[in-house]
Amino acid sequence: PRENPPRYLSSPLSTPAMLLLYCRPFPSPCPPLRRLLRCRCTYSSASSSIAPYHQSFARRMALAGIHPHHRIAVGVSGGPDSTALCVLTAAWKKAAEGRSGRKSEGFVEGLLGVVVDHGLRLESADEAQLVRDRVHGMGVMCEIARCEWPNGRPNLGHLQEAAREMRYQKLLDICIKQQIGVLLIAHHSDDQAELFVLRLSRNSRVLGLAGTAFVSQLFAPNLKYDGHNFCRYGILLVRPMLDFSKDDMYKICQGSNHLWVEDPTNNSMQYARNRIRASLRCLSTEGTFQSELQKLIYACRLTRACVDNACSMAVKQSITITEYGYAVIDLEKLDAQNVDDLSLSQYLACVLQFVSQRHRPIRGRSARLFMDYIRNTPCKGALTVAGCYLCAFPKSKGTKVLVCSSVDSMESFSVEMSYKCSYEEQPSPVPEIDQIAREARVHSNDFLQCSSIPFVNYSSSTDVLNRAKDHNIIGDFVLEKLLYLQTEEHQNFFATKHKNEEQYLEKTNFPDVKVLFLWPGETCHFMSKFLITWNALEVVSNGICSQDSKNLLCQHCAVNQDGSLAVRHMFDTDWLFLAEVSKIRSMEENQNVSKVSINKLEDDGLMKHSRYLQLSAMKALEVLKSIPASARRTLPVLTNSQGDVLSIPSIGFQCCPSLSIKALFHPRVPLGGGYTSYL
Repeated sequence: PRENPPRYLSSPLSTPAMLLLYCRPFPSPCPPLRRLLRCRCTYSSASSSIAPYHQSFARRMALAGIHPHHRIAVGVSGGPDSTALCVLTAAWKKAAEGRSGRKSEGFVEGLLGVVVDHGLRLESADEAQLVRDRVHGMGVMCEIARCEWPNGRPNLGHLQEAAREMRYQKLLDICIKQQIGVLLIAHHSDDQAELFVLRLSRNSRVLGLAGTAFVSQLFAPNLKYDGHNFCRYGILLVRPMLDFSKDDMYKICQGSNHLWVEDPTNNSMQYARNRIRASLRCLSTEGTFQSELQKLIYACRLTRACVDNACSMAVKQSITITEYGYAVIDLEKLDAQNVDDLSLSQYLACVLQFVSQRHRPIRGRSARLFMDYIRNTPCKGALTVAGCYLCAFPKSKGTKVLVCSSVDSMESFSVEMSYKCSYEEQPSPVPEIDQIAREARVHSNDFLQCSSIPFVNYSSSTDVLNRAKDHNIIGDFVLEKLLYLQTEEHQNFFATKHKNEEQYLEKTNFPDVKVLFLWPGETCHFMSKFLITWNALEVVSNGICSQDSKNLLCQHCAVNQDGSLAVRHMFDTDWLFLAEVSKIRSMEENQNVSKVSINKLEDDGLMKHSRYLQLSAMKALEVLKSIPASARRTLPVLTNSQGDVLSIPSIGFQCCPSLSIKALFHPRVPLGGGYTSYL
C-alpha cells in the first residue's frame, strides 16, 4: 500500500454520483505475486477514513432485506473488489455481534469466503491457496472450490462465459451444502459502466442497459433430494457494492491494511470488457463523463425496476398456471391495449420463459409478433414463438390465451432438458430466503411509489441516449463518446462473432439424439417441468397381476427386457389409443372373436388385466377431455421399446396396477424467475 494514502470522504455516501465526484483514479499499488507470497495479511479495525463505506454497505444490505444474523457466503478472488467486500462484510457482522453483547472467538460467525480455482492457468492453484490464507487472516472462514473441465479447456471465444457459468455453479453448490441462503458478489459501478457500453454495442434495449441486478434469485440446475422430497434449491445473489467505484475498492483495502492480487487476464485486449475498460479509464478524467454515465445507468435501472414491478403485478392478476404445465392468460384482466410496449414485452417474456423453462430473452420480431397477437382481442388463430404455442383457450370466445410448449420445442429439447434425479440427500432448502425477499419488496415498492420513471416509453438504445440528452442526464460530450464506443465495439463484436462461428462449425460434433429411460425406484425431471417417480416394485396381491418372483414385474406388462421404460411427450395417436382401449367389448358381447382368441383370454388373470386396462383408459380419457388438445402434447408418456404406451401418469393411466408411476408438475424455476431488484 501507499505510504501516504489519499484523503477519503468524511461524510456518508448517499448516491453513486456523489461518490464518483470525489473519487480520483490512481494506479494499483499491488506488488507482484511473488512478493505477495511473502506478505502477511493482518486484520485491523476499520479506520475512520473508511467509515462512510461501512455505513453505505450497511444501508445496501438493509435495502436487500439482509441482516447480520443471516448465513452469508462471499465470492472471493483475491482482487481488490472481493477483498474490499470481504472486509466490509466481516466488519458489518462483527459490529452486530458487538451491539448484541456477543463476541465470537476465531472466525466470524455465519460468514464463509469461497475461492473458485478455475484451473485455467498453471499458477491458479497457488493463487487460490494464497487468497484463502489471506481471508483466514481477516477472521473469515474460507474454502476453495476447484473446477474440472471434462471436455477440455473452453475455446477462447467462449472462455469467459464458460468460466462464469462454472464459477456460479460452484458457488451455488457450496451454498446449498452449507445451508447458506445469501451469496455476495463484488460487482461495482465501474463494472456496470463496462456492461452498459458492452450492451450498447449489441443494441440492447433499456432493460438490458440496466445492467446486472442488485439482488437476483439463482436456482440450481437440478432438483435435489432433501431426504423426503425433491425440492427446488436456490440462493439470493446480492451485489451490495454497486454504489462504489473501482477506486473505492482500492481505498477500502488500503484503509483496512489488506493486500490483493491482480488478475493478469484483465490486461488482455482479446476480451471485449477489457477493451471497454481501457476506453472508459481514459474518458474518466474528462470532466463529468463518469458521473453523467452513472446517472444514465441509474435512470435505466430505475426504469427496469418499475417495469419489473408492473410485470409482477400483471402476472399475479392475469395468469393461471395449471397442474398440467400450461398457462392461461386472461386478456380482459391484462388489458394489453393500455399497457406500454416495454412492460408488455417483459410480461410476455416472463410467461414464455416459465412455460418453456428456457430462460432466454425474447427479442425483435418474436417480441413484436407476441405483443400484436395479445393486443388483437378477441384472440384469433395460433402463434408459435420462443418454443411456445399460443391459441385461444377453448370456450373463452378469444378472451383467454392458452400458452404451452410447442411440439418442435419438445422434440428438440425434451432429452436435453430432462435428467435423472439423484437421491443423494442434501440439507433442507434455506427457508429464510422467502422472508428476505418479502422484506426487500417492501423497501422496493416504497421507493418506486415516489420516483419518476424516465424511459418507460423509450426502449431502444438510440431513444434512451437521445432522451437522456434532452433531459440533461448526459451532455453532448458524453453522448458523442458513448456513440463512438458503441460503434467501435459493435464492429469488433461482429468480426469476432463471425470468426467464432466458423471455428464452431469446423470443430463441433453434434451428438445423436438420446432417449431417457426410467427404471423402478428412479425419479426423473422431464423437460424441467414434470417430476416422474417410478416407485420400487413390490409384490401385489390383487388377483390381477401375475408377477415373476424374480423381478416382481407383472407378466402381462410389456416392459423392456431390462425392466426399463422410455419417457417421451404425448403424441396425437396416444389419446386415440386410449379411446380404442376404452371401447373394447367384453367377451360375452363379442360374437366374432376367434376360438383361438377365446382360449387365450380364458385365463382369468388376463381377462381381469384387460378389464383394468379398459377402466384405466376410460378414467384417463375423462381427465384428458378437460385439457386442451395442444396442451396434451406436453404431458409425459412412458413406453416400451416397441412404442406401446404403458403409462401416462399425469392423467392417471397405467396398463397394470403393478406400475406405480406418478407425475407431478414441478418446474425448475417458478413463474417470474424468483425475486429480482434493480434498485
